[in-house]
Amino acid sequence: MLADVKEMLREQLEFRELLSQMIRRDLLIRYKQSVMGFAWAVFMPLVNTVVFSVVFMRVAAIDVGMPYPLFAYCGLLTWNLFAGALRFSVISLTSNTSLVSKVYFPREIFPFSAVAVAVVDSAVGAVLLVGMMAYYHVHPTWAVFFLPVIVLVHVVLTAGVALLLAMSNLFYRDVKYLFEVAITGWMFATPVLYPLDGVGGTLGVVLRLNPMSPVIDAYRAVLFRGTLPPTAPFAASAVIAIAVLALGWLTFHRAESQFAENV
Repeated sequence: MLADVKEMLREQLEFRELLSQMIRRDLLIRYKQSVMGFAWAVFMPLVNTVVFSVVFMRVAAIDVGMPYPLFAYCGLLTWNLFAGALRFSVISLTSNTSLVSKVYFPREIFPFSAVAVAVVDSAVGAVLLVGMMAYYHVHPTWAVFFLPVIVLVHVVLTAGVALLLAMSNLFYRDVKYLFEVAITGWMFATPVLYPLDGVGGTLGVVLRLNPMSPVIDAYRAVLFRGTLPPTAPFAASAVIAIAVLALGWLTFHRAESQFAENV
């Protein structure tokens, strides 16, 4: 196993320029001939924020301890990084069959590129979040210095799931269809649009096992409440993220020799 890890890291270092080129290519393909360009990264979470703000502020009001548009936009922006990266990762191998079957390089570059592009989208969308914080007079505190740790855990978890999905869809092509159902259910099992504190009983316990829940709550804690996230839940998510990435990457690497015959 240690030898596999060393080889995986060596290959990523050796092919780092290829990863950069893939990221640029994917960004160009996504936004080429698009009138709004990168504005789409802001437009979709903004539209959803407006819709759900009307619902949860006018129709079925809920108390989230902060302006609801801030609460919702942060949750949607965070979730879109995760879901968007996975949505492109799941087809990243099957949509590049000629490269997968004919040219040698570490194939995990494809899902890693999808994750990186999603991070760029989220960075663009974060500009509006900063503007919304200024509008609602929510000022960052010292806790914001913990933000890179949260982003790291978020990206590590996303990359691990992305590797597993990309590999699974290569061997079983119906995975991409099941994914759409699963990711929708996963979103509503995550406190993207509602506070987890308001969910009790068995359902609340189950929802708290979701590794994305502490990640989203952590963003809100450091940005809006000016506090560090609760240690135990966030640490558990960090451990799960590392474990998922390790499992996904190692499994992906060991199965790589079978990719060409399954494209």
